[in-house]
Amino acid sequence: MKAREAMMPSGKLPSVVPMRAVDGGMPLIGVLPRLLESPGRVLGVTEEGRPVGVIDESSMLTALGRMIAPRDDSSVVTVECASSDYSASMLARAVEDADVHLVDLLSVPAPDGKVEVMLRVRAGDATAAANSLERYGYDVTDMYCDGAAPDSVAMERLLGLQALMNV
Repeated sequence: MKAREAMMPSGKLPSVVPMRAVDGGMPLIGVLPRLLESPGRVLGVTEEGRPVGVIDESSMLTALGRMIAPRDDSSVVTVECASSDYSASMLARAVEDADVHLVDLLSVPAPDGKVEVMLRVRAGDATAAANSLERYGYDVTDMYCDGAAPDSVAMERLLGLQALMNV
């Protein structure tokens, strides 16, 4: 997602004039730190050197929220490892070895020189994925499983299975 997709609707422009600007084609991952450092937490957006819009905290949050697909059948496992041991492909392999699908992966440098990685996995109970990650040598620091998935999801899956069995 790009900066131009996070601009505020023209009817909601703030009264604060942004002092800093970013190119409309800049990825949001690069826009966010600039927004947090900007006075008034407002950035201008330019296209070919011309101002085309404004990004503020609210529009940025909305855009970031659109980047994360809602899933009611997922859990989050947080692992920590030395930066030299970090490998997205190895983390994915560890999750997949537990017959669990990796949905999202977000890595953040930790203050102690390590890397903290949040993995969203497609499982109501991520215990198997966490055990597999530990077997691969990763330190599982947290796990969040939302056991309150709606019954409609389970019913939908059962109906899908029944349809397959009737074929």
